[in-house]
Amino acid sequence: MNKTGKRIHFIAIGGSVMHNLAIELHKNGNQVTGSDDHIYDPSKSRLAQYGLLPECFGWYPESITTEIEAVILGMHARPDNPELQKARELGIEIFSFPEYLYQCHQDKKRVVIGGSHGKTTITSMVMHVLQYHKRDFDYMVGAALEGFESSVKITNEAPLAILEGDEYLSSPIDPRSKFLHYRPHIGVITGIAWDHINIFKTFDDYVKVFDDFVASFQAGGILIYHEGDALVQKIGKQPQAGVTHTGYHIHPYRVVNGQTLLLTDAGEEIPVPIMGEHNMKNLLAAKMVCSQLSIGDQEFYEAIGSFKGAARRLEKVVATDQNAVFKDFAHAPSKVLATTQAVKQQFEDRRLVACLELHTFSSLNKTFLTQYQGVLNSADVAIVYFNPAAIALKKLDPITVDEVKEAFAKDGLHVFDEASQMVDFLYEQNWEATNLLMMSSGNFDNLDLPQLANEMIGKVKQ
Repeated sequence: MNKTGKRIHFIAIGGSVMHNLAIELHKNGNQVTGSDDHIYDPSKSRLAQYGLLPECFGWYPESITTEIEAVILGMHARPDNPELQKARELGIEIFSFPEYLYQCHQDKKRVVIGGSHGKTTITSMVMHVLQYHKRDFDYMVGAALEGFESSVKITNEAPLAILEGDEYLSSPIDPRSKFLHYRPHIGVITGIAWDHINIFKTFDDYVKVFDDFVASFQAGGILIYHEGDALVQKIGKQPQAGVTHTGYHIHPYRVVNGQTLLLTDAGEEIPVPIMGEHNMKNLLAAKMVCSQLSIGDQEFYEAIGSFKGAARRLEKVVATDQNAVFKDFAHAPSKVLATTQAVKQQFEDRRLVACLELHTFSSLNKTFLTQYQGVLNSADVAIVYFNPAAIALKKLDPITVDEVKEAFAKDGLHVFDEASQMVDFLYEQNWEATNLLMMSSGNFDNLDLPQLANEMIGKVKQ
């Protein structure tokens, strides 16, 4: 359970989940301190708002004393971090954030959403439906969500915890995947598509963590898995003692004049603001989770109609009656493919300009580039941008424009390695009856997307 009045120190407090966890523990009455060598917004502003922003950036081992009862270690720190070394010398208990979350939620019913894609959206859908029906629950999700002040909530009272389950490493000194700490009563696997090649050197290594995830379920647990993914189906159909397995596909739907309508068993058509076949899979998984939490079909449909999506998951930046600009966190090949197809399917009568930034370690790795073959084929105009400085920062071998073109295998693909050239190209496009989709886990080198979008739409109105 969540104990108050503890003195807790965060090493690498500026992370997206780390800073939210720090704020939540502070609000719960704990004495929280933290350190980091760099902190950027929005983490910086939010930590400052609660008086938790470090006075000076850097690592200060002298600040680690025996008065500290627990250290929470973020992935941004290195294994030889001087504060970490001091904490070890003093015998202070050290946690990764998933370890600490489990400590807080070990007496609750835990729902964990895992998979290579869709986990943030499904987690957000479940949270939205539960909040709509005034159910009490704790949570952790990897994106901002309308109606929720923070991405982390920890209480003593809530009987339920909804957790996004990430397969990435827990901390610099804990190589276990984060979701292996949570030991779910209800768990979801959405799909398996190789990612994080800096950690999982082979595809088999990557698949194995999902086997381990199912093995971590509580006795009497329930696995909800996507039957349309061959690898997930193989895991889902493998007997696991004490665990019930149930599969899902795609929620029936149709699109009419750019509006997605859910088709229910009762013969109703429920309009929803989200789009794309991948989100219809996500929605059905969320519905099945909610059913296990005693949310009936009608209650689910009543709530989901007002779900607008998580931040940067097909988030609408601006729209008119003949064009729209979307931004999406898509970076892995499977996510780019699904997101591009979704926007094109939703607006079949409009051209689609799709722009992807290669930003992650995997996407900038020359050996991984071939995984992107064909992912932008749904776009009428396809663009890829990468910054050579980001490749150097990650200490990877350089890639060239021609190598990117060859890997994506998309006729007419436009590839840029200077942001200004990419922006100039976008301004040159005809935006009549045209949508723009910007996909990245970064920000296209600080591109002001709302300004770009409004100026492009302004050109159409002139």
